[in-house]
Amino acid sequence: MDGSVTYLVAAVAVLAVVAFVIVVWAWRRAATRPGGAAPAGRPARGRAQEPLRGGPHRLAPGDRVRIREREYAVSGTIRLVEGDWSWVQHLLDDASGTRHRLSVEDGPDLELVLWTAEPGATVTPGAPTIELGGRRYTWAETGQARYTAVGETGLPAAGTMRYHDYQSGGGARLSFEAYGEEGWRVARGDLLDPTELTIRPTAEDR
Repeated sequence: MDGSVTYLVAAVAVLAVVAFVIVVWAWRRAATRPGGAAPAGRPARGRAQEPLRGGPHRLAPGDRVRIREREYAVSGTIRLVEGDWSWVQHLLDDASGTRHRLSVEDGPDLELVLWTAEPGATVTPGAPTIELGGRRYTWAETGQARYTAVGETGLPAAGTMRYHDYQSGGGARLSFEAYGEEGWRVARGDLLDPTELTIRPTAEDR
């Protein structure tokens, strides 16, 4: 009996030492993980997209941008907030007189979309899919945000906005927006690569 007890005590002690060594090894390995990376599924939102001085987040009325070889002047800016999420819409003017806007939205990646107004569109939001201009768009999201506006936007300085967003292949987008009590504004969008945008601010400091 004494020999059996001694053997069991020694076995338990050995197992305890092994477990301790494994725990220490795992802790040191985690501590030396490059950059202290966040666990999978929890991206560091906005870290890689902090707005740089003069970046697309910081555009203001009077600035100029070049998108896909075309020049635009920023005539107004609308900043929107929905819960803990925010994004920016810059209204753009060019020589054609067509209404454009540039949306800037953070996420796992910076998303830039160039929108072109479709004032003659007769479609309305709500359906799972919508066809417009020979393309089928699929519903992506719906919501309501608070906004503040500066410059020539044609809107009150602050208010609320409702929206429905749709997507299609090749980075194509379709949006419906209603500010305050007005009807739906329809626009088609194209996802931009950041390299397709060149900013030409007119002010040295913002």
